[in-house]
Amino acid sequence: MTAPPVVTAAGAASSRDPDTGLRAVAALRRLTDDLEALQVDNAREQGWTWRQIAEALGVSKQAVHKKHGRPRLRRG
Repeated sequence: MTAPPVVTAAGAASSRDPDTGLRAVAALRRLTDDLEALQVDNAREQGWTWRQIAEALGVSKQAVHKKHGRPRLRRG
């Protein structure tokens, strides 16, 4: 059985080869950004305030609003 890509990337992120490790970190960062955007959208659709979202993410209300406050095109 083959490991899911995220598991493979997580393992590669600790590689002693900088090229492998840095590419894995970049892939995980893109995944994390996509998941954060998805969950912020979910929270807003369910009526969460920017403050509630910010508290859940451990950032300021201003930071989360700046990053996610403008309408975005949906992927897929």
